[in-house]
Amino acid sequence: MSHRNSYGSTGNQSLLLPESRFSSALQLDQPSGRSSSSIDLSRVDSPEDEQRPVVLSTQSEAARRQGARQLIPKNLAVSSRPKNRHHTTVVTLPPDLSWEDYDSDLGDGFSLRRNRRNKSYRAAVTSLNLDALPSELLTEVLSPVSEEKTVNQKPPQKSGRKKTLGRIRNRKQAGSFKDEPRFYQEIKERGLNASSLSTEDDELSPTEPPEEDQGIVVKNYRAAYMTWSQLQQVKDLGILDTISPEERKRQEAIFEIITSEYSYLHSLSILVTHFKESADLKKTMTTTEHHHLFSNISVIQDVSKRFFEDLDRRHQKHPVIKDISDIVNKYATQHFQPYIVYCSNETFQQRTLQKLQSNNHAFRETLKQIECSEACGGLPMISFLILPMQRITRLPLLLDTICQKTPKETAEYYAACWAFKAISKLVKCCNDGARRMERTEQMYTIQKQMEFGKIKRFPLVSSSRWLKKSGELAVYTDDLSIFRKAISIKSCYLFLFNDVLIITRKKSEESNVVLDYSTVDKVKMEEEMTDSKLHLKLLMSPSSEQMILVAESKLDGARWITALHNVKKSESIASDDLPQYEATKAYMPKAPDELSLQQAELVIVLQEVEGWCHGERMRDGERGWFPANCATQITNRTAMENNIQRMERLRKETDV
Repeated sequence: MSHRNSYGSTGNQSLLLPESRFSSALQLDQPSGRSSSSIDLSRVDSPEDEQRPVVLSTQSEAARRQGARQLIPKNLAVSSRPKNRHHTTVVTLPPDLSWEDYDSDLGDGFSLRRNRRNKSYRAAVTSLNLDALPSELLTEVLSPVSEEKTVNQKPPQKSGRKKTLGRIRNRKQAGSFKDEPRFYQEIKERGLNASSLSTEDDELSPTEPPEEDQGIVVKNYRAAYMTWSQLQQVKDLGILDTISPEERKRQEAIFEIITSEYSYLHSLSILVTHFKESADLKKTMTTTEHHHLFSNISVIQDVSKRFFEDLDRRHQKHPVIKDISDIVNKYATQHFQPYIVYCSNETFQQRTLQKLQSNNHAFRETLKQIECSEACGGLPMISFLILPMQRITRLPLLLDTICQKTPKETAEYYAACWAFKAISKLVKCCNDGARRMERTEQMYTIQKQMEFGKIKRFPLVSSSRWLKKSGELAVYTDDLSIFRKAISIKSCYLFLFNDVLIITRKKSEESNVVLDYSTVDKVKMEEEMTDSKLHLKLLMSPSSEQMILVAESKLDGARWITALHNVKKSESIASDDLPQYEATKAYMPKAPDELSLQQAELVIVLQEVEGWCHGERMRDGERGWFPANCATQITNRTAMENNIQRMERLRKETDV
């Protein structure tokens, strides 16, 4: 039976139940042409209704078609939808119910009509003498309600990754940030922002919307755990009434280092227990590959565990923490050296992972099964592997926040400054170690590929030389002679180093024949952009022929121009006029001229071309290209100014 024929504009067919089953007749006056949703309940059982003709349910057109028993239309049993503030439920309708059964969602009267329809059904049910009804009819009358509950039942939430606001509040009420550890990949410390840690209102800031194909759409929140001011012990002792707002901000900054370290330690344990110590995964690779992939991550886990225990022990002494700078300084100078080893291995780690994923089917399948497990929260292994780099680069920013929140000319302030310097120096060593290993390994690989032939050979490998960009370009050369003048077109492969430019011809995938080379300071260059193609006129030396290099795309041309103009490191930029971007996810570079990004890192963008940005990483001044969809622009003027000031402090302490 069509639901639309059981109510609405078809006539007086609302709430059609047999008259003999009622202890008292339910008489509703509904003029023809009015829907059941517009019934005036105040007129039920009124005296003037007794004089009006009433069409009994047993004599209605619908009852004659279906017999004496008439089911309540399912849409009359629809209860009002709850107003969920922080999530949206996507409900799939059963086959026997379509959106046509609901009133139009257009117009201001939709909610009123739906509510009136619900009230009509509730009024009809409450007016019945349910005890006098047979059990069969009672089941039929009430069955749509239970069916509707089934329809509106929420599918189970995916484990690990998304948290509703209700679950966050429940965790706060539990009284400890250790009750439910979160993945470090999914949090962002508020201390990373120079202008943060102002009030408790900053705790929940929504991030980008989730995927559209999820059954339950839940906004993701960046808060790691409860804030210091939400601790039950802080509330019971009335500490918030006795300390200044400045001290409260300082306590929040200190407490956030402790909670984020706990989250980081939790993610490290997942990496070690579910990936590194997996026997099935280890069978799919060699011992060398396993070492390159995981390096000394177990040592880092042990150091992080001891670091957190010392921080937590200080926190347990009293809810108002006097200082943790001495602990940070101690570990930065004496115990965090394993981070340098791990970061230096980054090049081998990335190459090994890429090789295994490309050529090892058993590795791919085993890794996929582990990543899909509940314990890993559906997160990829690469997000766990980059955790040490991510954590060690965030610590200086978190220490800098404590410095800014600590009163000047106090013992705590000087201790925080010393800890900030120590951890900044450590980060510089990590960056230098990773860069040095990458460049050295890269130079040896390139030198093996070079065939100089008749060209004078020179030692390519040098501690002061590194690759800036390489790639294939079309080269036009003028062939001049007494008898003819022609233009030859060929494809060449260029290697641009920080001090020399080498033009080669690819002989094979692992071999290049050197055609010409020159130091960068002797190369003369002219640029011309036509039809979205870049034409570079290069003169390698006064005695050589002029070459015209052609890039096939605007992006490729822009990247070559940037590389050629910035062969030697330019002066760092500190301008409030340039746009600033914040990385929303980590990015691992795939070319020498690309920039690696950790989540929440800040970048000054110098240029944007075809979905790619060329920018300068604020913490160390490193420049490169990265996809624009990996970051979002910062529009708050105050935040941008604070970021510039923080950048100057960081570079001063690390001598960048």
